[in-house]
Amino acid sequence: MRSMGSLPYDLRPHLLGGGQIVPIEAPSFRLELPGRLGAYADAQVDDGKGRRRSQFHWAPPTTVTLRARASHPAPPGTLGFGLWNDPFGVSLGGAGGAQKLPAAPQAAWFFYGAPPNDFTFVHGGASHGWKAACLQSAPIPPALLLAGGAAALVLSRVGLFRGLVVRRVKAIVSATEAVIPAPLEEWHRYRLEWRPEGVRFDLDGERVLATSISPRGPLCFVAWIDNQYAVLSEQQGIRFGVVPTTAPAWLEIADLEFHRGPVAG
Repeated sequence: MRSMGSLPYDLRPHLLGGGQIVPIEAPSFRLELPGRLGAYADAQVDDGKGRRRSQFHWAPPTTVTLRARASHPAPPGTLGFGLWNDPFGVSLGGAGGAQKLPAAPQAAWFFYGAPPNDFTFVHGGASHGWKAACLQSAPIPPALLLAGGAAALVLSRVGLFRGLVVRRVKAIVSATEAVIPAPLEEWHRYRLEWRPEGVRFDLDGERVLATSISPRGPLCFVAWIDNQYAVLSEQQGIRFGVVPTTAPAWLEIADLEFHRGPVAG
């Protein structure tokens, strides 16, 4: 791992499988995966490590702006940035810090997934690609979530139950998304404004998604790149795995800023 230098705000690293953080010019940084991967790897920063969800920093109204670009127009695995509640008890792919009981997902973020990712909570939504997305789930007791999740994973492998199970899983989440019309490998400015009454997503000053869905906070900020995939489809069920890679891949973040309070417009 190379020296990380000083990360902005209260961001902390989560690195697995050779993932690393490469400083560019403060406060910019690059999240990088090595080439020739056959196992899981993750390069991630967030401000939720070591905290209970009730201690996460961000609640509405909060605005996040940054510039970003990736190494490839279609890197393998997933990458993204935004706000979420770290619902799995550890961060993406198991790279988290403090263990937490699982929670139903809450998120407002820019998310990319390459094939074979086939994952959306939106009926008719994009199964993979670069998109703005917002998720809001009703509170579910952790014990029920654990038991239900385990049962759903098993039953989704049975053809007779697969479609019903996936529809039930999707029904617990209110979600919306929009495809992002921007090449990943080019610099673009991204902005999300989370209000109690909804979330707005902008690309280079132009609105790409406005929704009345508002995730339940508080949330933490996360940015990552990894080589995993997830499937949630009536045809394939629920599956997770890793994508082998043959070349390094990275996500570069610059000009990250947070603003608390209402924003005009």
